[in-house]
Amino acid sequence: MSGKVKAHGGINLAQGIPGFEPPVQLLDILSKLANKEIHQYAPALGNAQLAKSILDKYSLFGAFQPENLLITNGATEAISLIYTYLNRKHNKLTVLGFDPVYETYSNLPKIFGDEFIAFSLDENLKIDFEKLTQTITEKKVNLIFLNTPGNPLGKIWTKLELENLIEIIEKYNIYLIIDAVYREIYFKTEPYIPFEHFSEKIFYVNSFSKLFSITGWRLGYLLIHSSHYQQIRAIHDYIGLCANSVMQQAVYEYINVSNFGKNYVEKLREKITNSYTILYDSLLEFGFENVPVEGGYFIWTKLPEIYKSGYDFAMELFEKEKLAVVPGEHFSSNGKQYIRINIARNLPEIYKAIAALKHFFADNSEATRLFKRLTSAKACHC
Repeated sequence: MSGKVKAHGGINLAQGIPGFEPPVQLLDILSKLANKEIHQYAPALGNAQLAKSILDKYSLFGAFQPENLLITNGATEAISLIYTYLNRKHNKLTVLGFDPVYETYSNLPKIFGDEFIAFSLDENLKIDFEKLTQTITEKKVNLIFLNTPGNPLGKIWTKLELENLIEIIEKYNIYLIIDAVYREIYFKTEPYIPFEHFSEKIFYVNSFSKLFSITGWRLGYLLIHSSHYQQIRAIHDYIGLCANSVMQQAVYEYINVSNFGKNYVEKLREKITNSYTILYDSLLEFGFENVPVEGGYFIWTKLPEIYKSGYDFAMELFEKEKLAVVPGEHFSSNGKQYIRINIARNLPEIYKAIAALKHFFADNSEATRLFKRLTSAKACHC
């Protein structure tokens, strides 16, 4: 869908690309680095100054040491490194993720010939832990993916839910990968991360991509138990080698003078919250059934009842209005009547998207009947 926008123009609410400029201070730092001698390979484990700053930040949560941290080419490489390592260690993995599932979680097992299980939440986005335990034992699951807030569904896991999950992984000897790239993108309450339970079974992944609106910089990192460090670093040497040296130095210098980008992140959080609220309410007016969430970049919503295919809807919407969204079936076999919409865009673009949807429904014969029926029902209700 992003390719369609690039080729034909339009509004891209499909791919998780932020519509915001990176921090001005960060860009100023980057421009000044252009003439410095930092254009060759960075150390494989990462820029030493940046690594220290990350460790200092996480020292609030635990006693992390240099052998617990690796800077990578984005969070995607970090996840792939962990997966490659665990696959080699165990030869075969049975993997579980929570439906709807971020595509990396379901496609990595396919690449390696492993089994993937999509576990559904209940209608209140809660976990049936008895059912989860039964699935784990019957299927012999040995790796679980979790993101909080999620993608495409921005669920934030509660402390109780995570503690229950950790009890299960400890009891059944399961690995857990916590993907926290949206950790700072929450609407009200900061997500809980179980750092006090950090162990050989838990891997933590994060990145600067969404935090500073620099997804093209490909700069992520992982926190791991020291027992995994040497082997994962060795895989990194032959898959990723090192993250971008210039970008690492720029981010280090920026977070060193900005308290880890505190002001920028607070304003970013406010912008995304506003976009979520405005688009969420507008979608309800058009007959969508939104799934309420607490953070992240996206709205996961069910189509108005006359539409049975998110794919067909997305294609028609782009053809008529040049508005790009992602069909839900990309993330879930149960998501054929859903779409995912990126809310990490400035308000003028959100308003343009709402106008495009309004025109789409008004111009579509079937949608027109639905729109009139909804409008009539609201008038009667009032």
